[in-house]
Amino acid sequence: MSPLDVARDPSAAGPQGEWSAYVPSLQRTQGQPPPIAAHGGLSYMSFDRDGDAGTAEALKDALAEIATGESRRLIEWIENAPPGPIETRWGAGFRTSDECLAHIRAEGIEAPEGGLALPLPYTVHERPTYSVVTSNAIWRDPAKADLQEILRKNEKDNLRRDLYFPQVLRDARRIGEYYPGLSPETPESMDRLGVSLAHIESKCSNFYDSEEVERVFYPEIEKLLLDFFPGATDALVYNHDVFDKDYAGDRTENQEKKNPGVNARYANIVHNDLNDNSGRVRCRELLTRNLRNFGREQRYTEEEADAKMSRRFMSINLAKPMETVEQFPFVLCAWPSFADQPYITNYRIYDDRVGETQRFTYRPNHEWYWFPRQQPTEVSMLKCYDSVTDGTISRWSFHTACVDPTAPATARCRKNIVVRSFVFF
Repeated sequence: MSPLDVARDPSAAGPQGEWSAYVPSLQRTQGQPPPIAAHGGLSYMSFDRDGDAGTAEALKDALAEIATGESRRLIEWIENAPPGPIETRWGAGFRTSDECLAHIRAEGIEAPEGGLALPLPYTVHERPTYSVVTSNAIWRDPAKADLQEILRKNEKDNLRRDLYFPQVLRDARRIGEYYPGLSPETPESMDRLGVSLAHIESKCSNFYDSEEVERVFYPEIEKLLLDFFPGATDALVYNHDVFDKDYAGDRTENQEKKNPGVNARYANIVHNDLNDNSGRVRCRELLTRNLRNFGREQRYTEEEADAKMSRRFMSINLAKPMETVEQFPFVLCAWPSFADQPYITNYRIYDDRVGETQRFTYRPNHEWYWFPRQQPTEVSMLKCYDSVTDGTISRWSFHTACVDPTAPATARCRKNIVVRSFVFF
């Protein structure tokens, strides 16, 4: 049976014992072009062999993609281009943020009140990409030193395929000025734009303590979500990340102890955390296998998960500062401005799953928002996935971190916690 046959008949996939692979059907938003993805957009769960969730096939494809040399040719084109702007099919991009910022100032690009004109980093590589995550056993196998070197070089090359493009941020607190009658503090904003703002007075005293975060903050966010979305039946917060470039303590990640560590790097690339496949696969593996779940234990049967996922569900990321954000703000792009654009799939290869994220190429009409000097009581919300595909509701938002060129040199880098959740209706 071919992988496509398996995708059409999920019951045929995977081992027939304790666990069988959940293979989502091919699915995309009405009006959106097919994604730029491997195997026509099929989930790697289609290639499950003995419970490996398609990881062996993904690694094989990753090495085959590297071997084509397309990535190297693109990097050489960027590096060998004459000084100044690099003309792409979408507009002029720049090698560095400073070059792009100089262009913005020279051209007199202005932002509305509360906004910013600044460089944002986009990929210019319209091919599926692969990343073997740091926890993968490959990195601990001395016999795979040659393979490690190939993959390590590819990981470094990922950033060399990006360029900076000029964009304008709008103040998300003023969404009603751009969409009359629409408040950012409503579920309607999430449905229409994929972006919202909520408020919280958390009783969590130490966001670096993963046990306290799970015990105190997770239930607070679940309550916030149920209050924010009146039609929701339940919410599940399943993990979190802490971002603090200046943190001096132990940053070590420990998945077994549900400790994500502390991130020193901000995600400096336009991206989204889930896509058509991974939104459903991630939900299913949480419900039925409790896989990498830092929150409340989930033990649904396959039939119960089918019933739950037959209704609307969505994935929401929520970002709460630990102090007023001065530098490296979190910025979000509104769904209507890219709803007709294909996304580029980035595959993240674990030992037991293949995650799928999205990257995007630049368009001048992308509608970006930020929350200037976001306060500790303000929670910015972005949609990573929605099961509604008819085009009437936002499917996701994409996002990145950026440097605020107007912030003083003494401005502190963002310290915040980002939690990931599913909301069910």
